[in-house]
Amino acid sequence: MISLSHVSTTFAARGRQPLTAVDDVSLEVPRGSIQGIIGFSGAGKSTLLRNINLLERPTSGRVSVGGTDLTSLDDTALRRARHQIGMIFQGFNLVNNLSVAQNVELSLKFAGVTSRRERQARVSEALEIVDLTEKTSVYPAQLSGGQKQRVAIARALATRPEVLLCDEPTSALDPFTTATVLQYLADVNREFGITVVIVTHEMEVIKALADDVAVMEDGRVVEEFPAAQLRREGFDPQTSIGKYLLSDGITLDRRSNAESGPASAPRVASSDPDAGSDADPDRSAQATLAGSVGGVR
Repeated sequence: MISLSHVSTTFAARGRQPLTAVDDVSLEVPRGSIQGIIGFSGAGKSTLLRNINLLERPTSGRVSVGGTDLTSLDDTALRRARHQIGMIFQGFNLVNNLSVAQNVELSLKFAGVTSRRERQARVSEALEIVDLTEKTSVYPAQLSGGQKQRVAIARALATRPEVLLCDEPTSALDPFTTATVLQYLADVNREFGITVVIVTHEMEVIKALADDVAVMEDGRVVEEFPAAQLRREGFDPQTSIGKYLLSDGITLDRRSNAESGPASAPRVASSDPDAGSDADPDRSAQATLAGSVGGVR
């Protein structure tokens, strides 16, 4: 369904060396699957996600969605192709002076759905999917974070896309609300066969939702494996970045200065029983707390 072939994205910086955010990435995402992309901040995850719908055009390489090479399309054809690719963001991106229904309808106007009756029918359909029909006339300021993200999901679904791109959709949510949002994404994938690509730094999100995992570091995909492996006791990722992301949490040195001497960096509690107690301080400082996301798939 989604094919990335040797995709690279480089940003020019005046007076400095160019920055390569995505470096020669090739990735295949089967139709109807849920692909997780995980890595620390700055790994290139979000840039790669935006490469899929060419919101960020790659410097080189090929991006194909549904058999169409998006990188070869002119602007008009690309806008048309994007109607089949929905996207939700970490920050919801709702228009504050529009109601819930109007926010969802906005995506249909941009997609060229001219019939008001059809737009209203699709809005109702999308809000029903995320159980927000009673919030039709409510404005974003009156919604919780989880409800705002559900509106964003409805907005993306209203155009009836084949692909749904999710950029850190749960990072601003509490664990219970995270589980709720992930359940809606799982339901959408199962009931409508929509291919989902989710970018996150939370391994618990990947464990709960994804079928396959790509681990990114420094703009490259450094490891891939089925998400089912994460639920298998004794699974040990092959790369150091994978091991850190699978770690059990963060261990801090809480001794007094007199006891501990110079300040020490946080240590990652490793899932590898044979791992040493000390970790690379730079990597340790980036480790994420092990979350608690249950009840999803």
